[in-house]
Amino acid sequence: MKILAVDTSSKICSVAILEDDNVLLEKSTNDEKTHSQNLMPLIDELFKETNLSLENIDLLACCQGPGSFTGIRIGIATIKAFSDAKKIPVTCVTALESLAYNVNTNGLIVSLIDAKNDNVYYSMHSFDGNSYNLIGEYKSDNIQNILDDLSIYDDSLIFVGDGAIAHKEKIETYIKNPIFVPENQNAQTSISIGKSAYNKFKNGIYGDSNFILPIYLKKSQAERHLDGEP
Repeated sequence: MKILAVDTSSKICSVAILEDDNVLLEKSTNDEKTHSQNLMPLIDELFKETNLSLENIDLLACCQGPGSFTGIRIGIATIKAFSDAKKIPVTCVTALESLAYNVNTNGLIVSLIDAKNDNVYYSMHSFDGNSYNLIGEYKSDNIQNILDDLSIYDDSLIFVGDGAIAHKEKIETYIKNPIFVPENQNAQTSISIGKSAYNKFKNGIYGDSNFILPIYLKKSQAERHLDGEP
């Protein structure tokens, strides 16, 4: 099956086409333009270079967050429009889950996305060589609170994401024998979105355009301002 995957939840705008879980082509940009300016041209380039079109796509996938509020909405709106126009099934993947898919080492994977001011988006997944399974819940919290919770683990934890880079020294202080992935595995990409989406589809986790719902985990800056929060 051919999958069109989109991730606009971070600073990187990334799109990919996969055949099952094999990557046919991936395109990304990290320039000063907004994702609304970059997304459609990147998708157009994908189709031209693979000699494919929406008519050939069997599954649409996008990142549902957490991350940039505006970016998440751009990706979701685009995938919803494609799904409605061509009646293509869709599924969605959290940014934290997609980061776990960057790691191919068995064990407990801690995904951390920097949310500024010592806060992170967090999740833990286990990987046994075949499947990734969420342990607990997706969270938004202060990095110290997350590390206090993780300090109970005797197994080496594998850290991935820009939050792991931002807080590496603190992680090394509070966690026993932490493992950090190579630098190029810390970026959120549409490739990981596509691979996760393929597994979700095989397990019956997909639907029509209404299936996609954003996950923000915290209030927007405007909402925090209205509530008198920092």
